Amino acid sequence: MELYLTQQEVAEHLRLSGRILERLRLSGAGPAYMKLGRRVLYRQVDIEAWATGRRRTSTSEPV
Repeated sequence: MELYLTQQEVAEHLRLSGRILERLRLSGAGPAYMKLGRRVLYRQVDIEAWATGRRRTSTSEPV
């Protein structure tokens, strides 16, 4: 069974503010999400994939 997280749970997990996560979502730069009514949910696997894809070994690497 898949685990779904709320925006607040994801923000805490990634150590981001909820507002930053919301801005990432609105710009299309954040992890994949779904909306059920007014509720925004994220699959844990999507959060991990997004975080892994943002990993860098040097500050000179392109974003």
